[in-house]
Amino acid sequence: MKSTSISRKKRLRNILFICFTICTLLIIRVGIIQFVQGSELQAMAYSQQTLNRKINPKRGTIYDSTGKNILAVSASVETVSVTPSNIKKEDKEKVARAMSEIFDLEYETVLKKVSKNSSIETIVKKVEKEQTNKLREWMNENNIISGINIDEDTKRYYPYATLASNVIGFTGSDNQGLEGIESRYDDILKGTTGKILKITDAKGTDLGNEGEDYIAAVDGDDIVLSIDMTIQSIAEKYLEQACIDNVCTDGGNILIANPKTGDILAMAGYPNYDLNNPYKINKDDLDFIWDTLSSKDKSEALQQMWRNKSISDTYEPGSTFKLLTSSAALEEGITDTDNSGEFSCTGSINIAGTRIKCWRHYRPHGSQSLRQALMNSCNPVFIGLRTKNRCRKIL
Repeated sequence: MKSTSISRKKRLRNILFICFTICTLLIIRVGIIQFVQGSELQAMAYSQQTLNRKINPKRGTIYDSTGKNILAVSASVETVSVTPSNIKKEDKEKVARAMSEIFDLEYETVLKKVSKNSSIETIVKKVEKEQTNKLREWMNENNIISGINIDEDTKRYYPYATLASNVIGFTGSDNQGLEGIESRYDDILKGTTGKILKITDAKGTDLGNEGEDYIAAVDGDDIVLSIDMTIQSIAEKYLEQACIDNVCTDGGNILIANPKTGDILAMAGYPNYDLNNPYKINKDDLDFIWDTLSSKDKSEALQQMWRNKSISDTYEPGSTFKLLTSSAALEEGITDTDNSGEFSCTGSINIAGTRIKCWRHYRPHGSQSLRQALMNSCNPVFIGLRTKNRCRKIL
C-alpha cells in the first residue's frame, strides 16, 4: 500500500511538472508572438485582409497653340482583375473560359490567374467598355457577383497619329510619360492616383459595402504648346516630300519660329512614327527582319526612331549662318549689297595657318559684290567680311 501511494505521488508530480513546462512554453510563445513578431504579423494580416485596387487618373490634354486642336487626350476605358479567393472553386473554370472568350486571351493563362492563391490578379488592362459590358452581362446571367473587379482606367489617344510625334512623345502601360512632352511634363499631366480599399475576412471574403473605402483619382492638368497644328502639318508635308525627292537617307528636320517672340511654331522631323503604335518600327527594311534582331538592336532602333533630332543632335550651321553675317554687316554699315568688285574669291583663304577652301576652289568666283557672294555661298568672301569688320573696330 505504501509503495502504491508513493508511486501515485510521483506520477502526480510528473504530471504537474509536465503541465507547468507546457504552460511556461505557451507563455513564452505568446510573448514572442505578441512582442517580437507582433508588428510583422499585424502587417501580414492587414495585407491578407485588405484589397487595394488602383484607379488611374485621366492625364491632362495636350493642345496646340490655338487651344482648340487636341494633340493628345485620354479616354475612359476599364481594367479587369479577379480576387481568386472570392471565386467559388466550381466557378473558376467557367470564369476563365468566359474571360478568355470575351477578351480574346489564352484560356490556360487566365485559368492560372483565377486559380492562384493571391489577393488580386490583373486579367486585362485598358479595354473598351463594350467588352466589359459583355462581361457584366455574363456575370448577371451566371449569378456571379463577387471575385471579378471592373475598375475605371484611362487610355491615351493621339488624334493625328504621326503629327509632331517626335515632339509629343507617348505614354507607357501605366500612363507614365516615356518620351517627348509626355515625359518632360509628366508631373503636370499625370494627376494623382486614386484607389479602392476593401476590407475582407481572413478567408478573403468581402464584408460588403461597409468594408469599402473609395478614394477618387485627381485628373492631370492640361497644357498648351506653342506648336501651331496647321504650320506643323505643312512643314511635315513638304519635309517628307523633300526627303523622298532628294533621297535623304538620314531624314531631315524643320524648325519654324516666331522671330518676335522666339516661340516654336513647328518642329518637324522625318521619318516620324505612329504615336498610337509607338513600338512599330517605321523603316521597311528593319520591319522585314525585325523578328531576327536581338533585344539590344531592337531597343537601339526604337530609341533612334523616337529621338527628336531637332533638340538632341548637333549640327554645323554651315552656309545658313552666312545670312546672319550678311545681316549684321548691312546693319552696321560695313558694306552694301551691290558694291561691285568689293570682294574677291581666289579659291581659298589662309586664317591662322589654316587654308579654308571655297566649295568651288577649282574655279574661283573672282570679284563679287555681297549679293553675288551670298548667292554663290562663297566662304572666302564671308571670312574676309568678318576680317573687315574686325579691322573697322580696331580703327
